[in-house]
Amino acid sequence: MDNVELFDAGEKGKGLRTTKDLKAGEVVFTEPSFAAVVFDSLSQQVCHNCFRRQVNLHRCAQCKFAHYCDRTCQTACWDEHKQECAAIRNKGKAPNENVRLAARVLWRVQKDTGIVSDSQLISVDQLQDHLADMSTDSLKELKINVQNFLDYCPNTKHGSEYISHIFGIINCNGFTLSDQRGLQAVGVGLFPNLCLVNHDCWPNCTIILNHGKIELRALGKIAENEELTVSYVDFLNVSADRQRALKHQYHFDCMCKSCSEHFKDDLKMAAKETDGKKPSDELVKEVQKYSLECLAKIEAARAASNFNEVVKLSRECLEKQEPVLGDTHLYKLRVLSVASEVLSYQHNFSEAAGYARRMVEGYTKLFHPNNAQLGMAIMRAGVTHWHAGLIEVGHGMICKAYAILMITHGATHPITQDLESIRMQTEMELKMFKKNENDYHSMREAALQNKPTGKMTASLSGEANFKKQDNTK
Repeated sequence: MDNVELFDAGEKGKGLRTTKDLKAGEVVFTEPSFAAVVFDSLSQQVCHNCFRRQVNLHRCAQCKFAHYCDRTCQTACWDEHKQECAAIRNKGKAPNENVRLAARVLWRVQKDTGIVSDSQLISVDQLQDHLADMSTDSLKELKINVQNFLDYCPNTKHGSEYISHIFGIINCNGFTLSDQRGLQAVGVGLFPNLCLVNHDCWPNCTIILNHGKIELRALGKIAENEELTVSYVDFLNVSADRQRALKHQYHFDCMCKSCSEHFKDDLKMAAKETDGKKPSDELVKEVQKYSLECLAKIEAARAASNFNEVVKLSRECLEKQEPVLGDTHLYKLRVLSVASEVLSYQHNFSEAAGYARRMVEGYTKLFHPNNAQLGMAIMRAGVTHWHAGLIEVGHGMICKAYAILMITHGATHPITQDLESIRMQTEMELKMFKKNENDYHSMREAALQNKPTGKMTASLSGEANFKKQDNTK
């Protein structure tokens, strides 16, 4: 924590600021979790120690709930799991993830107190719980969780008031953990130092989970004594919606510059302009209403794995949107994102590439140039173009994505390493394409059909295999 110090951030409470100048991509600090758990729905698919998605995980023979990559992960997690293991066996089943996380937090507080290392700047007990700001429904849910906790840990020394305090802390400070590729949320954890970093809708830092620890990374140059900020919500929402979400979940009114100035809201809700003319407000509202209804149907079809229906609905929606909504309109971008993803999954790469390109063009006008979400979107679009045989565009996008992810994720992150391998592959294929375009396409077609590729394969030392990477999903 040499790069930061705790300070009074005024109305925002405590905050962290830099103690020296930082450059883009620099790791401000790393932090292991104070406590963390895998989501209920993924308890058999994700390692309970390192949070990696794996096949054929080893199950704890005693509680039969926790799963691990191997003996190494199981042994490493035993100190955290042994009380949980006994509690699950006594109860007969595991409670929900919020109760399991609260139990792990309290067990660790009881064992190590609220501060577990010299680098931890604040005790867990000192984190805000915002119980006084909770709605009636939220308080009812909290009361149920407290009762479930007491059933799960009947011998606890903590009273209901303190247990409620811990649940409140988790509710507004819990951080979602992603898998090793950063593609799916797999769990939730508590990181005390990270909790001190305040929100800004256009932040100067990003958070990445890397090898079991979170990394706070600078998105650009940060001057000495400047406050460090991250975004608690998705920037791909208009300012009013972001403010509403922040008030509901984190109980504060966001007055950042982006919200105060409604930064890029006009682009996010833009109507299409043709020859200096725009459609009427009534038509725009009608298409926006239709888009929201269609997006709900698309999500339902997607959840049901009815991918043909997803594609059909997406095409219909885009046809309706095209003459009315601008290319940066949020509803259009959401449809383009889903359509490109599902079509890639169906190996319809040519159509998927067109949608992905349009999505990236819109994202580029909205996001910070070093935004992790933008980098991931460009990466997927690049891989889709590569699979579609559009090697020049694909390689260019992959290089652009790699430059962004080197800042947001760093060179050692698994997804950056995967992307580097793809970048080298496409660079090699691009050289081949420029040398002899016809031979390149012949070789590519043969490779896709698992046919001998003759002299072109030999010229690549057998490395051009065109294996479909699992990065288009």
